[in-house]
Order: sequence, then C-alpha cells, then structure tokens
Amino acid sequence: MLKRWSLIAIFGVMLFILVLVMECAKNEPANIIYHCPMHPTYISDKPGNCPICGMKLVPIEKQDGSPTPGGTATPTSAAEQPAQRKILYYRNPMDPKITSPVPMKDSMGMDYIPVYEGGTPVSNLGLKDLAPIVLNQPALELAGVQTAMARKEQISRLIRTVGLVAPDETRVFHIHTKVTGYIEKLYANYTGQIVKAGQPILAIFSPELLASQQEFIHAVQTAKQFESSSIPEVRQGGQELIAASRRRLELFDVPKSLIAQLETTQKAQRTVTLSAVVSGYITTKDVFEGKQVEPGMELYTITDLSRVWIFADIYEYEASRVRLGQKADLIPAYDPTAQVTGKVDFISPTINPDSRTLKVRFQVPNQDMALKPGMYVNAEMQTGAEEGVTIPDSAVLDTGKRQIVFVETEPGRFEPREVRVTNRSAGMAQVATGIAEGEKVVIRANFLIDSESRLRAALTEANPPSASTGQGNSQ
Repeated sequence: MLKRWSLIAIFGVMLFILVLVMECAKNEPANIIYHCPMHPTYISDKPGNCPICGMKLVPIEKQDGSPTPGGTATPTSAAEQPAQRKILYYRNPMDPKITSPVPMKDSMGMDYIPVYEGGTPVSNLGLKDLAPIVLNQPALELAGVQTAMARKEQISRLIRTVGLVAPDETRVFHIHTKVTGYIEKLYANYTGQIVKAGQPILAIFSPELLASQQEFIHAVQTAKQFESSSIPEVRQGGQELIAASRRRLELFDVPKSLIAQLETTQKAQRTVTLSAVVSGYITTKDVFEGKQVEPGMELYTITDLSRVWIFADIYEYEASRVRLGQKADLIPAYDPTAQVTGKVDFISPTINPDSRTLKVRFQVPNQDMALKPGMYVNAEMQTGAEEGVTIPDSAVLDTGKRQIVFVETEPGRFEPREVRVTNRSAGMAQVATGIAEGEKVVIRANFLIDSESRLRAALTEANPPSASTGQGNSQ
C-alpha cells in the first residue's frame, strides 16, 4: 500500500514538471532572427557580432511578423523582410565572389551570408560598382547619417594663393656718374640707409667739372661786358653764352644751388656735391671714398618703397576668373591682423611651363613700410558670384576620376549619383549635373554608405553557383 502511494506521488511530481516545461516553452520567443544594422543582408538565427564590421547583431522579427522583445520595428518594405524571401545562395562574408548553394562556414569559422531573391539592383546611372542601399532607423542612428537639401544659390569662388613682395620697378632709381673723377666724401655710406630727395649723398672732384665751372664764370663775366654794347645781337650773344654754360653744368648733375652760387661769387668749387633725386632706401652701393669713377659707373640704387608690388601665382584652372582691377585681401605672414587691400594691375600673358601657373601682380600702398621686399603674404580673391544648385562640400566624394554623392530618394533609401562640381567656396559646392534643387544629399557618414553601396553592387553582380554543387565555388 505504501509503495502504491509512493509511485502515485512520483508520477504526480513528474506530471507537474512536464506541464511547467511545456508552459515555459510556450512563452519563450521562437525563431528570432538577427541581422547587422550596417549590413542588413547578413542574417543569423543566433545573436553575435557581424563578421563584416564586428557590430553587434540586433533582432529583426518573429516568423509571424510581430516585433521581437527589445528588437527593432517590423520592416515594412520587401527589401527589409529577408526572412520572407527565397534564399538564392550563400556567399563568403570576406569575398563576395565565393558562394555556396548550402549554408557553410569559411576557413575562419564565419557563417556564409544568405543572398535573397529580389536583391537591390545596381544603379541605372552607369555606376556599375555602386548600388542603392536601404537602411532602417537604428542603422541610420548608429552610423550618424545626416542629410542636407540642395538649394539654388549664388556663391563666389575664393581663390587663395601666396604672394611675394617686390619693389615697384617704376620707383627704382640708379645714380651714375657722368664725368671722370674721384670720390672725396660720402654722405650716404651704407646699404639700407634712407635718403630724402635733395639730400647730399657724395662729393666728387673732377677736372672736367672744374673746367666747366670756370667756363660758366667766364661766360657770366663776358655777358656783363656785352650788356653795355649798343648792338642787340651782341647783348643777346652774351646771354646765350651763359645759357649754354649753365646747361652744360646741369647735364653734369651739378645742383642748381651751386650754379647760382657760382654766378654770384664767380669762384669755382674744387668738389661738387651731388644730391639724391628721389626719396627712398639705398639698396645698392658700389662706391667708396677715394675711389676713381668713370662715366656710366653705377654709384647707388635708391628704391622708393612707399608703394610695392606683390606677385602671386594663380593655377591654370583659376586663371580665367582673374580680371584687371580685381581687389584682393593681402595678409602678411608675420601678422594676420595687418590686412591690406590691393588691386590686380598686371596679368602675365604667358603661363609658366614648369609650375603651370599664371603670374599676377598687385599694387599695394606701403606708407608705413610694413611690407618688405622678399616677404610672403597670403592672397585671397573673391571672384564673381554664379548661381546654381549648391550642396555642402562634405557631400561630394571625389575619387579623382569622378565625383559621387548619395541622394536620399526615400526615407532610408540612398542612391549614388555622379555629379560635376563647377565651383567651391566657404564649404559649399556648386554642381552642374546629377542633383536637382530640393533633393537631399548625405553630408555625414557618406564613406560608410559608399562602402555598403559597393558591397551591395558586388553581391548583385556575383553569379550564383550551380545547384548541384555542395561546396563553396570561386567565381
């Protein structure tokens, strides 16, 4: 009797455990499917990390279509319901060209990724290596995708270059001697010294100048004797003799003050003091006290730096935008706040064949002498404004051969477009083709979208293997 009740008790406990297990199995979520937020084509029936990017897989939905606990919202488009589509084949997660008709693992233990029927088609815009992609909201948030609208605006092109300060060639003066003589005294005796117009610079002894002075004195004395003549021609001849002698001294650069002194005192000076004809800096000095000089010998070079030139090189593709009279902001490298404004007063008629640049010259006032010859300055020029479809410059992926942007044609769907950028300024790019006003373009995380687009295109182009093959094939 005791054994019977023991068996009944054991049987009851076992029945209770069986009912409890069945109830737990009924409440447990079944058939949870996981995918990568950045690579929705990768599907797995168990949690883990994406073999492509290493991102944590997230649940998609149950087989009945209801959202899983803690998972993402139920996809609405056919492209976002891979579990309901027919699997065509499986591909290697590291090499899309290696495929298999059955599930398998690669040499690293990664599961092959299923490729579903009705995959994303390749773009019909001639971009064979790119394809449109669709991302759900979690994927967009994780990638940090941002978009901006294309607008029709006017932007001016900013040309930036580096200029070199040089003396104004029209303000460079050379001092030469016109007679043979000897330097008795130097008043301007070092390079870099500043001189004023009319300031004495040297005293020279010249037998030729001494003879010319005596000739002038004799002409003055003779003219005074002719003044008492009753014949007008004689009096006029005396004045012409003085004028000729005076002219000879002036041509020898004898100062007018000395000529007036000779006419008054009638005493010749042993040395003649020459004066600076302009104000400026002595930039070249090739004379010393006691040195013999000959006609044509250069004694000094005086440079007036109250106005300077700045030469800048403009790239060939920007040369057509530069015009005479165009203003530019010139910023010295030593002080970015010391900005001056210059005008283009010369454009070289030829291109430098070595650097492929065009020489442009700016004329700049320099009353405070802040700009020194040989100094570098940054030059910025705003060219004429042009109207066109404008997008942020960060939206353009420039590969060298072409320029690509991704356009959001529908919420979460991004299509690659090839564009042609005609102008760039202040972080904006003006495009001539590929984008229409009002369309949205990706301005952030477009490199991630570009990578995914290339992967989708490669998957679409990959040919599925023969159905009778049981191992991965390299195509």
